[in-house]
Amino acid sequence: MIRINLLPFRAARKKENIRKQISIFILSLFLVTAILFYASGFWTKKINLLNTQIEQINQELTVTTAAANEVDKIKKDLDDLQKKTDVIRNLEKTRRAPVELLDAMTGLVVKNRMWFTDFTAIQKTIKIKGIALDNKTVADFMTQLEGSGLFSAVNLDSLKQTTIKSTLSLKSFEITCQKAEAKKASDKKAASS
Repeated sequence: MIRINLLPFRAARKKENIRKQISIFILSLFLVTAILFYASGFWTKKINLLNTQIEQINQELTVTTAAANEVDKIKKDLDDLQKKTDVIRNLEKTRRAPVELLDAMTGLVVKNRMWFTDFTAIQKTIKIKGIALDNKTVADFMTQLEGSGLFSAVNLDSLKQTTIKSTLSLKSFEITCQKAEAKKASDKKAASS
């Protein structure tokens, strides 16, 4: 019988297997290192790109915030200007009112029979103080106030006997009334014409 010695072949195969395993391990190690290096580069680029975008957004935010502050300042200035314009319009509307009121009041005075001593107009309430020759003159004046359509709620607050220079006996009076609304006053003027 022939004997074949297989031991050197087995030893060579074992060495070959060990070499293959070491080669696969080194190749795997190289492949894992390459993948990690690629992943590291990819994520570094991604992080740098995001940081750049964050910087751009922060710059845009700064510019936008400055523009928003400017817009808020302009809105505030416009509001202030609108308030000032409204005050000017209101003054323009009401600047003639005292003169017109005094003109209307002097037109209603009973001539040579009464005189004003004090005249106060606070918003719609008018207080008239004066001196008249007699009670009838005060009554006629109150009737003319009511009939003019410019005044409403005409009330006599007081009527007192007053002596001037110890010889002249006159009537001191106080009357309170309300300004009629412009629409009603203009309607009554049109109706009387």
